[in-house]
Amino acid sequence: MTGERRPNVVVFDYGSGNVHSAVKALEAAGANVTLSGDFATAMAADGLFVPGVGAFSAVMEALEASGGARIIDKRIAGAKPVLGVCVGLQVMFENGTERGETTEGLGQWPGDITALPAAVVPHMGWNTVSAPEDSVLFRGLHYERFYFVHSYAAQQWSLDVMPPFPEPALTWAEHGAPFLAAIENGPLTATQFHPEKSGEAGIQLLRNWLGTLPTD
Repeated sequence: MTGERRPNVVVFDYGSGNVHSAVKALEAAGANVTLSGDFATAMAADGLFVPGVGAFSAVMEALEASGGARIIDKRIAGAKPVLGVCVGLQVMFENGTERGETTEGLGQWPGDITALPAAVVPHMGWNTVSAPEDSVLFRGLHYERFYFVHSYAAQQWSLDVMPPFPEPALTWAEHGAPFLAAIENGPLTATQFHPEKSGEAGIQLLRNWLGTLPTD
């Protein structure tokens, strides 16, 4: 982003785990980064990074309590970019079921988050992904590996998109069964893996996302 204004990104601070690695990764990718849970600050940012660590229900409770659910909804409604990571992807769906308990999500996408049918969970470590050729997020990264830590995932996609809206770019991975590793859907982008823990490939992926942000 040499010669261009560095985009302003807010890492939304609502008490979800260690967010400092996300701040450092985004800075390395070329952003001016603020760690904040303030409504006005989050709304004014060029991009909003929504982390998510732990149980679906706990993340939803924290998002609701902090006003994060409202911020995410208003940003997406206004075509303001949002990037959700790990459980930050999962809560964008209608529901999450963990240990027999179903919790309502943000409902930005239809569908449920369910347990991976794998012999070993959590799915922890490096894995390859299968991204569409026209993916902006994975531009130059089609043969890279990314770092995952999760036991639950979106294993189906059921959103019907009608013209003139473009089809979402869906990236898949596999652990016991195919699951969505990343989604690019207008202003809303999300990854099941942790780009901030995925080395240089993760930094480049964040750089690709930053390149989509309007900075005028």
